[in-house]
Amino acid sequence: MAPPRNVVKIAVQMPDAIPQLIQLDQAKPLAAVLKEVCDAWSLVHAGSYALQFADGHRRYITENNRTEIKNGSILCLSTAPDLEAERLLGGLQSGSRERRRETLQHLVSLAPDVTFAQEVISRDGLQRLGTIIEDGDDLGEVLTLALRAFLELMEHGMVSWETLSIPFVRKVVCYVNMNLMDAWVQPLALRLLESVTLSSPALGQLVKSEVPLDRLLVHLQVMNQQLQTKAMALLTALLQGASPTERKHMLDYLWQRNLRQFIYKNIIHSAAPLGDEMAHHLYVLQALTLGLLEPRMRTPLDPYSQEQREQLQALRQAAFESEGESLGSGLSADRRRSLCAREFRKLGFSNSNPAQDLERVPPGLLALDNMLYFSRHAPSAYSRFVLENSSREDKHECPFARSSIQLTVLLCELLRVGEPCSETAQDFSPMFFGQDQSFHELFCVSIQLLNKTWKEMRATQEDFDKVMQVVREQLARTLALKPSSLELFRTKVNALPYGEVLRLRQTERLHQEGTLAPPILELREKLKPELMGLIRQQRLLRLCEGTLFHKISSRRRQDKLWFCCLSPNHKVLQYGDVEEGASPPTLESLPEQRSL
Repeated sequence: MAPPRNVVKIAVQMPDAIPQLIQLDQAKPLAAVLKEVCDAWSLVHAGSYALQFADGHRRYITENNRTEIKNGSILCLSTAPDLEAERLLGGLQSGSRERRRETLQHLVSLAPDVTFAQEVISRDGLQRLGTIIEDGDDLGEVLTLALRAFLELMEHGMVSWETLSIPFVRKVVCYVNMNLMDAWVQPLALRLLESVTLSSPALGQLVKSEVPLDRLLVHLQVMNQQLQTKAMALLTALLQGASPTERKHMLDYLWQRNLRQFIYKNIIHSAAPLGDEMAHHLYVLQALTLGLLEPRMRTPLDPYSQEQREQLQALRQAAFESEGESLGSGLSADRRRSLCAREFRKLGFSNSNPAQDLERVPPGLLALDNMLYFSRHAPSAYSRFVLENSSREDKHECPFARSSIQLTVLLCELLRVGEPCSETAQDFSPMFFGQDQSFHELFCVSIQLLNKTWKEMRATQEDFDKVMQVVREQLARTLALKPSSLELFRTKVNALPYGEVLRLRQTERLHQEGTLAPPILELREKLKPELMGLIRQQRLLRLCEGTLFHKISSRRRQDKLWFCCLSPNHKVLQYGDVEEGASPPTLESLPEQRSL
């Protein structure tokens, strides 16, 4: 007969005793179960004992977590958490260094257990550990264990980091700023200061003022992955706690000190694999740096700003300088204004006054920044883009300004510019650390991709939104590959033309619909001959109906029309000129023919 569902078969161990195999009734009070176990070993004072899981962190069994005991679990009988906490805290007062070390080791092993932590904290255990840390009598293993135990107890969230004293925090700062320290002390000290900075604005300011950025850069350059990770953690915590103005100054300084280059060469491309924690902090650093673009993204162009008007004129002159000089000399002010308005429309602005296009936020002034950066850092590509589209038919022009504005919005969405940092995300882009001005450089690649895709789609002005959807997909798919450099990004995104995007869409749709399942593929092969016959018949009927075409000269399309159709016997093409607006001609009235 099977035991009741609330009864589990387990083993209970105790040093120097034969293990007990018992059936634990989960409906029975834990104190009663404990007494039965103690009675079996002839132990008095059952209240002095407790049960723990024998593996992992050896957590104490309580009424709250006893449901985690399953069939086959192994438990061990140990001292009750209150008595164990009292014993260990007494051991911290020992004058023997070896006794204190052993006590701290035991304390560290039990500190992750919330039941034990409550007992230690209620007996001023944090204050006693804090005294050891502040005294700093031993800068080696004892200090390391004290810091680890302190951190483990604080992680339970029973005590606020804001309650830490200023002298205590300053002492931990000293350990971070010292040159010669135990290899484990500084990572733990950095971890403690990170938690303080994220939890207490006041103490965070103290840390910011007393831990120089240069000191964190020194820790980052030590080839110790643990130390690098904790230094990066404190750095991102300080950046998150800073005001936007302070953050900009801090990031500008770090970039001047070549932090970006160091991260790219020695952390991202290190021989050691990048840990999850470091990946998260690189994501935060990327997000905070891109966040500096948010004010420009949220600020519309000011039509009364002389600087911004000059920037717009510089953008126009970079594209039409020679033409404007030759046509503009000797013209009246009204004629020159008319010429400028025409050139702004050629640039792809929807309005003759470009300020109206840039009033939209986002992207605001960030779109103007991108356009100016492209015109100054890739002048040949900029001129080619504008002049190439200026020479196309009006409806086939790819509007540079309108495309740049929408593309800037798209990049901000893909890179989540201005969004709050996630607490767990690790989605950073390695190429972000590969060069300065990464956002503007990415725009330069993307605007040229947009022009290429526009031509591949043979797009018109009415197709603008469709082109942007394809470009979004091209950029999103390539960014998801996490290319390690901008050049690799350029190569991969240009290897994803419009035709390949269509193929990928179709393949993914077929997978989602299940149309690639073997039975469906088998049925498709059976029906294919019949379907191909129907398609051929339909196409021949359409050819027999005929179609009107525009005549094409050597220079450009003309307004004249001609008509072509297939003869009923499918052997001759017949064609001839027709007047615009006339009804389709009969077969007999077409003067020209060509045999197939």
